[in-house]
This record gives sequence, C-alpha cells and structure tokens, in this order.
Amino acid sequence: MSAKHAVGIDLGTTHSAVSYLALDAEEGRGPRQAVLPIPQLTAPGTVESKLLLPSFLYLPTADEFSPDALTLPWKSSASVIAGELARTHGAKVPGRCISSAKSWLCHPTADRRSGLLPPLAPEDVPKLSPVDASTRLVDHLRRAYEKSFGGKLFDQHVVLTVPASFDASARALTVEAAGKAGLEKVTLLEEPQAALYAWLEASGDGFRKHLKAGDVILVVDVGGGTSDFSLISVGETAGNLELERLAVGDHILLGGDNMDLALAYTLAEKLKAQDKVLDTWQIAALTHACRAAKEKLFEDPSLSKVPVTIAGRGSSLLASTVKTELTREELTALLTDGFFPVVQVTEQPQAPRGSGLRQMGLPYAADAAVTRHLAAFLSRQARSLKAEGGKGKSFLHPTSVLFNGGVFKAQVLRERVLSVLNTWLKVDGGERVAELPGADLELAVARGAAYYAWVKQGHGIRIRGGTARAYYVGVESAMPAVPGFAPKVKALCVAPFGMEEGSTADVPPQEFGVVVGEQTQFRFFSSSTRRDDKTGDLLEDASALDGLEELPPIETTLPEGKGKMAGVIPVQLQAAVTELGMLELRCLEKAGKGRWMLELNVRSKE
Repeated sequence: MSAKHAVGIDLGTTHSAVSYLALDAEEGRGPRQAVLPIPQLTAPGTVESKLLLPSFLYLPTADEFSPDALTLPWKSSASVIAGELARTHGAKVPGRCISSAKSWLCHPTADRRSGLLPPLAPEDVPKLSPVDASTRLVDHLRRAYEKSFGGKLFDQHVVLTVPASFDASARALTVEAAGKAGLEKVTLLEEPQAALYAWLEASGDGFRKHLKAGDVILVVDVGGGTSDFSLISVGETAGNLELERLAVGDHILLGGDNMDLALAYTLAEKLKAQDKVLDTWQIAALTHACRAAKEKLFEDPSLSKVPVTIAGRGSSLLASTVKTELTREELTALLTDGFFPVVQVTEQPQAPRGSGLRQMGLPYAADAAVTRHLAAFLSRQARSLKAEGGKGKSFLHPTSVLFNGGVFKAQVLRERVLSVLNTWLKVDGGERVAELPGADLELAVARGAAYYAWVKQGHGIRIRGGTARAYYVGVESAMPAVPGFAPKVKALCVAPFGMEEGSTADVPPQEFGVVVGEQTQFRFFSSSTRRDDKTGDLLEDASALDGLEELPPIETTLPEGKGKMAGVIPVQLQAAVTELGMLELRCLEKAGKGRWMLELNVRSKE
C-alpha cells in the first residue's frame, strides 16, 4: 500500500503529539500539514480529543473504575490509562502513576527492559519497564491515527523524534518501543532539528529575512526531562542557503521535571511552617500538582496564584486534604533565578557530589543552572569547531537563537537566556544575538518531524549533519603479563564525527582479533569535540584522553560458528550508520565467512 501521509511523532517527556501532511503536496504550495487530535480519557467516562497527549500512564486497581468508565474509541486495555486522566488522577495516587518514562529510557545504568515504573509503587502494583511504558504511549498515538484515517500507520512515512543527546542505546530502545507498538519501521530525528524544520516550514520564503550565509543558529531546547543544545550553520551554494548541524551538547537530564520538584519542595517548606509535614508519598503527589499549577500560571498571565491540593494521610475528615497555593512570584523567582541564573561564560557546571550510597532514581544533572550548562557547551565548541564564529573567541558566537520546549512558554525565561547570551557576547566583542520569531513551543517537534518526512521525499531544505559524535571501540594492547598492571586500552575510531546516515566505512587493515565462544566485554567511547579523528585512527590510551567519554560496555558471547573453536579470530572491521541513526560495528573474518555485528546495547550474529 502506498503511503499518503508523512507523519511526525513527538514522544515527549511531558506531552506527546502527532502531526501529518499529504505527500501529494506540490512544491510551490508547500505541504498541507495538520496536528492530529488525540482521543483520550479526561475523566472517568469522558473522552475528549486534544492536540497533546500527556505522557502519563496510570495503573488502576481492578475495582477502581467501572469498565464503561475507561472506554475509548478503540479496544484498549483497562489495566493502563494514558493521557489526561492518567496525569490528573495520578497526581492523587502517585504510587500508580508513571511519568518521565522517556527519561528512564535513557538511564545509563538501569535495566530499561525490567519493571521499574512507577518507582514508588507498592508491592502489589505490577510495574512496567521504561520500554513497555514508552510502547504504551506510542500505541495510543498509533491507534488515534488509525481511528482517524482507517489505514495503518506503519504504511506511512513515519519520523519519530529523540533528544539530540540520546546515545545509541537510548535510540535503539526507542526504536524497539515503536516496533512493539506496531511501527516496525521508523526514522529517527533529533528534536532540535525537528524544531528548526518546523520553523522553516512556518516561515516559508520569509526565513531568508532572518538567516544569511555565515550565521550560526543556536537551538535551546528545554523540555520536560532534558536540556538539549544544538548548533546549526547557514551556508550558501550557487545562491541557495544550506543548513548543516555542527554540534550537539551532552546528555543533560535537566528540565521541567526538575522545576516541578523545586516547586514541590518550596511548597512543602511553606506547609512545614504551618506544622504540616509531608511524607515521601505526599511529596510525589505535590510534585504532580505543582506541574499542573505551573502550567496554569504559564497559560494564563492574568492569574496571580493557583491553589494546590493533595490528599492527606490521616483518617479524619479534616485530614483528608492538604491545601496551599503557588504564586506567580514564587514561580518566577524559583524558575528564573534558580534554573536560569546570570552567570559568567567561564563558569562550569558543578560536579556531582561524591556520595558512596545513593537512592535509585533518575540521574538528574547535579547543577540545575541551564545557563551554566549552556556556557560550558559554547566554550567547548569554540575550542573544537573549525568555524568562523569560533576563531579567536572564548566561546562560539551564535547569531540567532531558536527556543523549543514547553518551559519557554514563559516569556521571562526566554528573555533571561537572551539577556545572558548578549552579556557574554558584549564582553567577548560579539554582535547581539536575535531570537528567531514565531516558534511553536509545544507542537514544533511533531510538525518538524512530519515536515522532515516530506523533505526526505526530495522537497524543501534538508539539514545536513550525520553523527553528532565520533565513536570508538576499545582495543586491548598486546603486551606481556606484568603483575599489578593491566594492559592499556586503545581507542580505535570506527565512526568519525559527521558520518552520514546510511553510509559504511571500512577500517583500514590492521591486526585485530575478535574473541568468540566465551563471555567478553566490548568497550565503546564517544566524543563530541574530537572532529579531526578519522576512521582507523588508533588513540594510545583511552583513559587519559581529553574529551573522550566511555559508554556503557556490551557484555556478550559471540558464537563460534559452525566448525570453529573458541578463541581469537582475525577480523577486518567495518562500521555503518543506519538510516535509524544506529552505529553498527561489523567484524568480518579475514580467512573465512564468519561475520559478527555489534550495536551499542543490541548484539547478534549477522
């Protein structure tokens, strides 16, 4: 069946959305795009269609709702509720509410296929894995599309977005979740790029009024769970403007979730002063309630305060609820000065505290200052990028800023970021930065993803980029056994920075051997700053190299193959970056037909 739609899916930390456009759109007229209304329960027995699906799941008890109260336009499981009702009801019962599944999906040390969510769930609540929770959300979006159009979503050109800072493992798990939801073939797109695609589509030919050759666009994307920074350069060939993604920031688990926690702790202290001490369960409920109050204040500038109510823990009628309020003054002071403070461009994010024992949870950034993380990103890129804006400057100078993410619905936060940037630029002798106008902060990612699916058919402007990092595999040095000394691990570059999706690179012939038939560990590294390394470059000591970050290792047993013995087999290495943005390392036997393939967090014999 031929596809009729290009479809973009924004699987967000706080909200998710779907946008689509007709593939028969003419180049001159541009695409006819629309955001899909998503049916969801907003109250027991009430279904409404909204453009945003809150990325929340609720796990009800067997007798909590009548079966009729959870009926959707399609056949669904009554064991899991998704969307608005999950968010509002889950605020009252946090032990049964799953939020921030996307943040858990990129947790580097957690087993993301095991039941972890909700983290505060009682023992009698069946937990879901981050992959399964993400699958439930994608499945709801898929069913909403198919209910509207009758066809199958997997027959369309589907683009699914991920944070630019997602590593290969998190991207693989995102694809896995989509596959389990019935979307076996999707293309991944980084969210900051999607936001820029949406801006380009909305601007039409007018984008030339705001961009010119030599410009550098800084995309500042602060969503519910992550802060993403991307740099995109504007070039020109034969009179046509071209866009190229220059760099992305490191993974920073810092966003709206952190802000909700800060608001909750502030209100908890206010209640404590009234002799109302909250326990862990109530703090979790208060966090959900603060999220709703924050969004109301942002959506309605006329409000000066919003009441916040959570369930009490006592049996008496008077103890049934705990009430307080969130004022606009508290909101502005906490979020503006707490998360976007005025800092110097030379300041670095604070290092995490070295506690030997920590409670299991999301690995939030130790420093809550988004502006400090931004300073570190721009300073690092000035040292590594060979771009005109970075020469002789203490930090890379952007010329334009595109904001994305629901956090920036607050104008005061956008103004603070621009003010801080312009202060840095003035001190460093640069020109003032301009905000790209008209950004759609909540729906841009879904719209941009759909537009990119249309661009892939040969229309519009495409952002060139390739891999946002260089990737390396660890190679153990050949040396005699020395008591007390482990062999040094060298870093072999298998995918240089900017390697294009769908391309393959052969590692120049060297003496490498792969261990088969026994348990072993493969170590991988990445770098967002080493831009000159080429495929086959062998770096001497991975542990001592600046700018090299070790990724979670792959522990596996590669099968010997028919007629082969366990041991070391000489191989030729080949790297490939798939259309999904996944890195594959292929080990090809030199003197036979043995072929093994490794992906970060995905392994099998090829």
